[in-house]
Amino acid sequence: MILNDFGHAVEGFWNEIPKHFPFIELNEHVIMPNHVHGILIIRDYDSVGANNHSPLRETPNGTSGTIGSVVRGFKIGATKWSRTKTNIHNVWQRNYHERVIRDERELFETRKYILDNPLKWGMDPEYA
Repeated sequence: MILNDFGHAVEGFWNEIPKHFPFIELNEHVIMPNHVHGILIIRDYDSVGANNHSPLRETPNGTSGTIGSVVRGFKIGATKWSRTKTNIHNVWQRNYHERVIRDERELFETRKYILDNPLKWGMDPEYA
């Protein structure tokens, strides 16, 4: 993918995730024209409430510490950038798809899917 200005901004917001959520490590990702794929590795399960039945109330940086708050923060940053720098105001779909990667084989397959995704862009219905 050759990123435009917004794509570069999205890349920057992705790379800033660990600054706001130090328990998150970034892995493979790709910025596509109409979506993003990425792997977030949780280094401290207690920070996201993964060992509890209810999410943590708040982390030291004022966020809830859930995966939802990580994704929400990423989307908010990119949306604010888009709304101030372009005429595009609706940037993201309402939700996101998450999935737990449970072993090395699944991690390998998910990384491959992400890295191969740009090769499939020409077959996307939104390809123009």
